[in-house]
Amino acid sequence: MLLGTLPATASYAAEPATPDHAACRPDGLYQTPGVDVPYCSVYDGAGREKMGADHQRRVIGYFTGWRTGKDGTPAYLASDIPWDKVTHINYAFGHIDGANKLSVGSDNANNAATGMTWPGVKGAEMDPSLPYKGHFNLLNKFKKQHPNVKSLISVGGWAETGGYTDDSGKRVNSGGFYSMATNADGSVNQAGINTFADSAVDFIKKYGFNGVDIDYEYPTTMKDAGNPLDHQLANGRRAGLVKGYAALMKTLREKLDRAGAADGRHYLLTVAAPSSGYLLRGMETFQVQKYLDYVNIMSYDLHGAWNEYVGPNASLFDDGKDAELASAGVYTTSQYGGIGYLNTDWAYHYFRGSMPAGRINIGLPYYTRGFKNVTGGTDGLWGKAPAASCPAGAGLTKCGDGAVGIDNLWHDKDTDGKESPAGSNPMWHAKNLEKGVVGDYVSQYGFAANTQLTGTYVRKYDSTLVAPWLWNAQKKVFLSTEDEQSVKAKADYVVDRGIGGTMVWELAGDYGYNAAKGQYEPGDTLTTAMYEKFKSATPYGATRATIDMPKETLDIGVDFGQFALGDSNYPISPKLKITNNSATTLPGGTEFQFDYATSAPGNAKDQSGFGTKIVRSDHTAGNNIGGLKGDYHRVSLKLPAWQSLAPGASVELDFVYYLPTSTPSNWTVTVGGKAYALAGDLARGTTPGKPGDGGTPPGGGNPPGGTCTVTAWDAATSYTGGTQVSHKGHNWKAKWWTKGEEPGSSQWGAWEDLGGC
Repeated sequence: MLLGTLPATASYAAEPATPDHAACRPDGLYQTPGVDVPYCSVYDGAGREKMGADHQRRVIGYFTGWRTGKDGTPAYLASDIPWDKVTHINYAFGHIDGANKLSVGSDNANNAATGMTWPGVKGAEMDPSLPYKGHFNLLNKFKKQHPNVKSLISVGGWAETGGYTDDSGKRVNSGGFYSMATNADGSVNQAGINTFADSAVDFIKKYGFNGVDIDYEYPTTMKDAGNPLDHQLANGRRAGLVKGYAALMKTLREKLDRAGAADGRHYLLTVAAPSSGYLLRGMETFQVQKYLDYVNIMSYDLHGAWNEYVGPNASLFDDGKDAELASAGVYTTSQYGGIGYLNTDWAYHYFRGSMPAGRINIGLPYYTRGFKNVTGGTDGLWGKAPAASCPAGAGLTKCGDGAVGIDNLWHDKDTDGKESPAGSNPMWHAKNLEKGVVGDYVSQYGFAANTQLTGTYVRKYDSTLVAPWLWNAQKKVFLSTEDEQSVKAKADYVVDRGIGGTMVWELAGDYGYNAAKGQYEPGDTLTTAMYEKFKSATPYGATRATIDMPKETLDIGVDFGQFALGDSNYPISPKLKITNNSATTLPGGTEFQFDYATSAPGNAKDQSGFGTKIVRSDHTAGNNIGGLKGDYHRVSLKLPAWQSLAPGASVELDFVYYLPTSTPSNWTVTVGGKAYALAGDLARGTTPGKPGDGGTPPGGGNPPGGTCTVTAWDAATSYTGGTQVSHKGHNWKAKWWTKGEEPGSSQWGAWEDLGGC
C-alpha cells in the first residue's frame, strides 16, 4: 500500500471472489482496451453505484479549501460536513502548476489542504497516522468513519482553470487547462496531458481520493467564455479546445483504469459541466461523456449580473417568459420550437441524449445571485437592472447592476481588490435577510455590529419555474435563492426521472437555525431534505435506451465533426461521418436509426440526400414550459440507393439541427433484414454480430419500432397511389401506380417510407 492510501472500504470487501467486472460496467462507459477494470468495486451487477443502503441517489457536496476561518470569517471544516447525508465529497480545488502537474501548492503550515491545523477546534483534531495535515487529513479521518462516502479532487474552477494562486496569494497566469491540453496552434498537447494525467494518478493515491473531478471552465469555442483573466490566451486556442478536452479525458480515463486494475479498485472520473445552451453550443456534442462515470451539471449561474436580465439563478423549468431568451428571439424563432434553454430540465435532457439518467447529477446552488436597482418585471422577476459601468477586469462592455454590501456577503473581489457586485450570499445569510435579522457574524465580514437593514426582504416563489427569491421593493433588490420548498421539488424531480442524484456548490452555504441566538447559521437543512427524499427511492435509471435494442453489434463508426466555431455555429451543422469498420458491405438503402436529445427540437435534417426524418418523438409540445415531456427524438436516415459502403469506406453527410444536443446514441443499422446495434455505443451486454446469415432481427422480425400489421409487399401485386404495405420492418405508401419495385430500392422511386413499424 502506498503511503497515505486508504484501505479498501466495506463495499469493496463485499465483492465476490472472482467478480464479473464486465457485468458491473455502467451502460455507455468506455473501458480501456486490454484492461480488466475492477468495476465491481464501485458498481453492482446492474451497473449502479454502491453508496450504502440508505443512499439510492447521489448527494455530492463541493467542499472548498478556503473557508478555513483564518481570515476571521466563519470556518467550514470537514467536521462540519453532514457525513451521513452525503455520498461524495469533491474537494475544491487543485490546480495545474507550471510543470503541468496537479498541485495544491507547496507543503507548509499555511497550506490549507496539506499543512494547516486548527488547534482547539472540536472535530478538527488531526489523524496522527497520516503523513499530511490540513483538510486532506480531516477528510480521510472522517472517511474512515463513513466508508461508503467517496472523495474526489476537483481540479480547476473559475479562478484556476487558466492559472493558479501561488503560496503568496498572487495569481500565476500559467495557462492551466488551456495550455496543458492545447498547443498555441490549436493542436493537442499530448505531452502536457500525459504529464498531468500521470500526476493526477499519483496525487489521488498519495492523498486517499477515490477519483478526479475536472472543472474546466470552459473548453468551448465561444469567444470570451470563462474567466476574463484567461481570455487573451484561451481565445487564440478556441479552435482546438474541444479536441484537447477529449484527448485529456480519454487519457485520464485510460490511466485511471490501468491504475485501478493494478490497485483492485475502480477510480472515478467526473466533470463539472456547464448547463448554458450558449456554452454547450461551442462544445460540439460533448464527446467526452463516454469517459465519465457521471457528469455533474452546473445547473446554476443561469442568470446573474454579467448581463442586465433579472432572473433565477437555477430554475428547474422554463416558463416561456425568460427576458434574456425573449430578447434573443428564442421564443419567436420557429426553428427553436419555443424551447427555453436556461433551466435545469433543459440541461438534464441535453445530457440524457447520450447517457443513462443515473450517470447524470443536477446541480443546486447553496448561494444567491442578485441585482439592485431593478425595474420592471413581477416583484423583480424578468425585470432589468443595467449597470452604468462594469467592474474592473470583468471583460464586459455591458453588464448588470449586481447587489452589493449586506446583500453581497460572499462577494469576490475584482482585479483592483474591490467588491464585485453580484448579490452572492450563503443561503444562511439570505434566510436571515428574509427574517429581518442582522446576524452576529456581520462584523466578521466588515459590517458594523449595529448594522440596520433597509426595507423588507419578502420571499416570493414561482411554482412553474420552481424558483424562490427575495424581493426588497424599497431597495429594488432581487436575490435568487434556494430553500426547502425548491430543494424538495428538485429532489422529487430527480427521483421521478431516475436521475443519479444531485451536486451542491457549496456545502458551506447550507443553513440551520440557532434558536438560542435567533438566527440562521451554517447547517445541513437542505442536504438533509435531499437525503430524506432519496434514502428510500427506487434505484436510479441505469440504461440509456428507452426501446429494446439489439444485443448484437456491428463495428460501424459514426462521428459528428467539422463544427463551425463559436457564433458561426448556427444553425448547428456538422458533418456526420459514417465509417464501415465491419467486414460486410452495406448496400445502398441501408437504414440507420438513432436517438438525439429533446433539448433540440424535432426538426433535424440532412442536406445530402439521406432522407433524414423523425420517426418518433417523445416531446411534441413545441415549447418546454414546465419541462420537456420525454427524452428522445428518433431519427431514420438511409444510404442513398446508389451509395454502398464497402468495408473500410466512409461517407459524409451534412446534418443540421437548431439547439445543442449531446452525442446521439442508441444507434441501429439494419443489414439483410436484421437490426444491429453499433459497438461504439458501448451498451452493456452486447456481443459482436455476424451479418449476412439471413437471420431475423430481435422482436419477431422487425427492427426497433414494433410489429408490422399492414399487408406485406408482394412483387407480383399492382399497387395504386396511396396504398400502404409493410416491408423489412417499415411501412410504405405508394406515391403512384407501381408493380415489382421493391420499397426502399430507390429514394426517388414509387414508395414513401413511413418509418419503422
